[in-house]
Amino acid sequence: MTSMGKQPEKEEYGWVLDYLPYGSTDDRRPSYQKKPLVQAVGDKFFVLMELVPKDGMVPEIQSRVYIGEGDRDVIDHVKTRIHFGDLSHGAQLELPFIIEKCVEGQEERFVKFFNDAHPITTRLHMLELLPGIGKKLMWAIIDERKKGEFKNFADLHERVGGVHSPQKIVAHRIEEELKDDRIKYRLFTTTMHRSRND
Repeated sequence: MTSMGKQPEKEEYGWVLDYLPYGSTDDRRPSYQKKPLVQAVGDKFFVLMELVPKDGMVPEIQSRVYIGEGDRDVIDHVKTRIHFGDLSHGAQLELPFIIEKCVEGQEERFVKFFNDAHPITTRLHMLELLPGIGKKLMWAIIDERKKGEFKNFADLHERVGGVHSPQKIVAHRIEEELKDDRIKYRLFTTTMHRSRND
């Protein structure tokens, strides 16, 4: 779980969800004054953000762009962090595919979650926060991992039959956390700190 109150590390890469040639729809300025914007999701902490591309750059949707420190080839700078509701319709449609792609690309990290998950309270376990995992499946996972850690998603599915697509389960949870700013427990995302403008 992400630690409460701690400032998260910064994202180094983002996945392009949408390219807005005339910027945000909330921007009331005339078109000629508006700058293009990119809506993206972070590769590691799944931070939703708006990026400003370099002049003449039109990043492809579903491409991975560097947004860390130093020379950036496509993105000029990160403009701001945004909420799920600020995403364009196109970005909202792309998000589930990109999240699942990220989860599959970081399989070791998310398999480790299944191996290390622990109780949050006396009545609630981290595994129960995953969509479709109740007490019965939770205990099946815990009993099975006592025999040896899960090696990958396929191993987890093979050993715990009720967990059909671990990567989809994790991706759905990440999406839930991004859609609900007030969700009580966060497993994979960081809380969006309210700014004075929010």
